[in-house]
Amino acid sequence: MNLEKLRPFSSHFYMRDLAEVTAPVFELKKNPHQAEAYRSTKQWFMNLGVYHGEKEKRFLSHSFDLYAGLSFPDADVTHLDTCIAFFLWAFSFDDLSDEGEFQSKPERVQVGVDISMGVLNNPDAPAPRFKYAAMLHDIWRRFRATASPGACNRFKRAVESWMNSQVEQSANRATSVIPTTEDFIILRRRTIGGPIVEGTIVPSPPFWVSILTPHSAMVEYSLDLKIPEYVWSHPILEELSKAAIDIMTWPNDLCSFNKEQSDGDLQNLVVCVMLEHDTDLQSAINIVTDMLSTRVDDYANYKKQLPSFGAEVDRELARYFKALEHYVQGTVIWYYDSPRYFRGMDVSNRNMLIPVFPRADMPAPQRAITPAMNDKRSSFSYILPTILILFIAFISLFLAFIMKPWV
Repeated sequence: MNLEKLRPFSSHFYMRDLAEVTAPVFELKKNPHQAEAYRSTKQWFMNLGVYHGEKEKRFLSHSFDLYAGLSFPDADVTHLDTCIAFFLWAFSFDDLSDEGEFQSKPERVQVGVDISMGVLNNPDAPAPRFKYAAMLHDIWRRFRATASPGACNRFKRAVESWMNSQVEQSANRATSVIPTTEDFIILRRRTIGGPIVEGTIVPSPPFWVSILTPHSAMVEYSLDLKIPEYVWSHPILEELSKAAIDIMTWPNDLCSFNKEQSDGDLQNLVVCVMLEHDTDLQSAINIVTDMLSTRVDDYANYKKQLPSFGAEVDRELARYFKALEHYVQGTVIWYYDSPRYFRGMDVSNRNMLIPVFPRADMPAPQRAITPAMNDKRSSFSYILPTILILFIAFISLFLAFIMKPWV
């Protein structure tokens, strides 16, 4: 879609409490081992030297330990340690293409992806010098130590899908391509990292990808669940997976829209809806919020249709879906509790009137132009030439009159 047709953003927008939208179906719970697990993981990350100084301090201030504590509330200390490490790796790698040195440089993202995939394909090789791949090398070692072969396979394929989606999204940023809403939703199911968390696999051209990101496989790993391969391909499980990842992803687009547009990144569901519906920012926010509410209902309805796979498998699936629901609600809550998205705003009341952040790459007088201001500018741009033409015509007539010879 064409960004030239994007309406100017208003100076503020209202967003309702998204956690309230998801809470009727998705339960919140916190892991009591969070602080203990984070101590060693934080030191592990700092020793790798991915960031330094203020950049490291700012990155770690985003409360990834809280995210893991809310997302994996029933994991033991060892598994939670790995889950926190996974978040530190995933977000630091994601930031490379979102706002870091690889932003809008798909060829450089591809190099990072190739090195990282080498880690997954050759896990016994020495850790690479590329720090992000070195992190993945250690996480992959821990994951394989206790996860089932099926979970390992799903994690590997999900990470590959997620990293390839980073290249695709980076290419979109480089060319200012905005996909249709439907295409963007399909892409976001991969860019959010959902298959890594859940691990269900569905056919999707041009190749097979995990429907839930790396996060879904992490849910399975966090409790060392043993779920047979054939279960994951059941149509109802696939629909549940797609619904869960949308419910996790769309609040991210709503909460991160402001930060992203300020950074010059318009690869966001809100922007897709604005363009596709030819509507203003507030209407797009409302549309996406209504989509989220409908998707929560979809998940609840699909769950009622889940068939029995036998007593033992049903018990494991019940644990899995409870853990998945914790993960989704923990994710939505973390969007508010982390300073990553709202930049110090008071989020104690999550029904929020939010000022649109100024664009970092735009001179101050041009920032945060509201539609009303834009309309006034447009009107003035038409009125001024009209007045000028009339004035010139008047002068011409006046001069013609005084220069006319008298008879």
